Amino acid sequence: MDMHTVVVGTSGTTAEDVVAVARHGARVELSAAAVDALAAARLIVDALAAKPEPVYGVSTGFGALASRHIGHELRAQLQRNIVRSHAAGMGPRVEREVVRALMFLRLKTVASGHTGVRPEVAQTMADLLNAGITPVVHEYGSLGCSGDLAPLSHCALTLMGEGEAEGPDGTVRPAGELLAAHGIAPVELAEKEGLALLNGTDGMLGMLVMALADLKNLYTSADITAALSLEALLGTDKVLAPELHAIRPHPGQGASADNMLRVLAGSGLTGHHQDDAPRVQDAYSVRCAPQVNGAGRDTLDYAAVVAGRELASAVDNPVVLPDGRVESNGNFHGAPVAYVLDFLAIVAADLGSICERRTDRLLDKNRSHGLPPFLADDAGVDSGLMIAQYTQAALVSEMKRLAVPASADSIPSSAMQEDHVSMGWSAARKLRTAVDNLARIVAVELYAATRAVELRAAEGLVPAPASQAAVAALRAAGAEGPGPDRFLAPDLAAADTFVREGRLVAAVEPVTGPLA
Repeated sequence: MDMHTVVVGTSGTTAEDVVAVARHGARVELSAAAVDALAAARLIVDALAAKPEPVYGVSTGFGALASRHIGHELRAQLQRNIVRSHAAGMGPRVEREVVRALMFLRLKTVASGHTGVRPEVAQTMADLLNAGITPVVHEYGSLGCSGDLAPLSHCALTLMGEGEAEGPDGTVRPAGELLAAHGIAPVELAEKEGLALLNGTDGMLGMLVMALADLKNLYTSADITAALSLEALLGTDKVLAPELHAIRPHPGQGASADNMLRVLAGSGLTGHHQDDAPRVQDAYSVRCAPQVNGAGRDTLDYAAVVAGRELASAVDNPVVLPDGRVESNGNFHGAPVAYVLDFLAIVAADLGSICERRTDRLLDKNRSHGLPPFLADDAGVDSGLMIAQYTQAALVSEMKRLAVPASADSIPSSAMQEDHVSMGWSAARKLRTAVDNLARIVAVELYAATRAVELRAAEGLVPAPASQAAVAALRAAGAEGPGPDRFLAPDLAAADTFVREGRLVAAVEPVTGPLA
C-alpha cells in the first residue's frame, strides 16, 4: 500500500492519520471490513424502516420534533431537509485543514458500522477527500452538542451536490459543478443517513489533534529558547540536575529539564553567579522553566489520551449495536473534548507568559547582567528589541483572554431539548488562535535570546554547541543578528516560520540528540 494512503477500518483511526489527511492530502480508502460492516448495519436500518413502529432518526423527526412519525413517502425529503436546514453556519470560512479533518473523522465513524449509512455514501465521502474538494464551512454554528451540527451539515450538503465548496485549485464554486467535474455523483440520502452525517464531535476533535501536533513542537522549542535565555543571562544550569527533578517526579518536568540540560552542554556562559554577588538564585522565569513547561507537557499527554479515546469512538445518535438494536444515546456530547481543549489554552497562555518574562529580562539593563539596554547597538540612537517585546506582550495578553474556558458555558437550544451543551467547537477555535500566538511568542524569545548569546560571544564567552547551531540556523533562515536598528517585522516573521515549521528543533538535535 502507498505510504500516502490511509485505510479507514471499523475500529477508529490515529492522530497521525488525521494529520496526514487534513494537512498533507493523503488518499483515503475504505477497508473491506468497513464495507462489510456498513452493509450489515444498513440491513438493520432498512428492516426497522419497513416496520410501522417509529424509530428515532429513521422514521421520526429530530431533536424537539422527534415525536412526529414520518411516512415512507417523506423520508428522503426528511433527510435532505435536515442537511439543508442545519447548514446554517455564519461568519468567515474555516481553514481547509480543519474541514478535511472534519470530513475524515466523520468518515471514520461512518465506517465503524454503527451508523447505518450505506457503503456508497461512505465511498462518496472518501471520493470528495481524494478529489481535494473542500466544503465551505463557517466559523459559527456549532454548540458542541449534538456534536458539530452546522459544520458537518455544510459538508453533507456538498455530498448532496448543493452549497459551495473549494476545488483543489483553491477556487470556490457551486458544489454540484465540482462533483460533476470530478465524476462524482451526488448522494440521494436514505433513512437515517442525513442525521448520521451531522451528529459528531469531529470538528472539535480534528482541531484538538492538530493542536497537539503543533504544541508538541512548540513545547520542545520553548525548552530550547528557555535554555538560550538562561545562557544569555549567565544563569546556572545546576537547577536542571536530574536528581533535583527525580524528587518531584512529574514526567514532563523531567523531560523539559533534560532538554534544557542537553542544549546547554558545553556552555561557557552558565554558572557565573560568582561574578554578580547579589544574585544567589536565578529568577523564577529562568529557574522554574522546567516546572512550568513540564506541567504543560503533562497536560498535553492527558489531552492526547482523551483524543485517542475519541479517535477510537463511534459517535452518533442513534447507533446500530452489534445485536441489531438501534438505540438513542448521549455519546455525541462534546464535554470530554471541550475540557481538554480549554486545558490546553490555559497551559499555552502560561507558557507564553513565562517566555515573555524572560524576554523582558534580557532587554532590561538592570536585570540582564551586563547586556546592553534592549540589546540595542547604540542605546538611545537605537531602540533595539524594545517594541518586539511590546508585540510579544500584546500576544501574551490575548493568550490570557483566550484561556477563559468555553466549556464552562452552556446555552440551551432546540426548545430546551438540548439544554446543556459543551461549546467544544468554540474551545477548539480559540485554541487554534492561541497556538498561532504561542508560536509568535516563542519566536520573539528566540530572536532576543540568540541576539543576547551573540553579544556574549563577542565578549569572549563561548556559547554551547547547540546554541551555536540554533543561532546559525536562525540567521540562515533570514533573521539577522545584532547591529543597528532596521525594519524588524521581517526578522520576526522569519523567526516565527523557523519555530512553527520545527526548524529550531531540527537545528539543535544533531548536537543534542533527539529531544523530548
